[in-house]
Amino acid sequence: MSSGRRAGLPHVEAVTPAVLVLSGPVPRGEVPRLCAGVRARLRATGAGVVVVDLGGLGRAGLGTVDLLARLELTARRAGGRVRLRDPDPALLALLDLAGLRFETERQTEQREPPRGVEEAVEPGDPAP
Repeated sequence: MSSGRRAGLPHVEAVTPAVLVLSGPVPRGEVPRLCAGVRARLRATGAGVVVVDLGGLGRAGLGTVDLLARLELTARRAGGRVRLRDPDPALLALLDLAGLRFETERQTEQREPPRGVEEAVEPGDPAP
């Protein structure tokens, strides 16, 4: 008897956070559209989190702080939250000065291997 459910992992998509990619300066007029996008992504995924990718944003200023505060407020009102991906350290400092705390995704440092990867040591290699 078929239950109508597909084989595999049926709930994976429902718990995977959506990603909103910001690139270049964001005009103030785009803020309402981006907030609506956060609401829609939270509803669509049911994950409770929207990841905002800031890697292509460039230099961030107070306009970016305002945008992120509005996105977080929108997410909170919709029962979710925002997580930042690849935030610039200067932006994190501005957010801290404004008293805004965001969850951030852990980024692998330049010289640090990804988790679960061990570096091989050859005999005769100098100690680090």
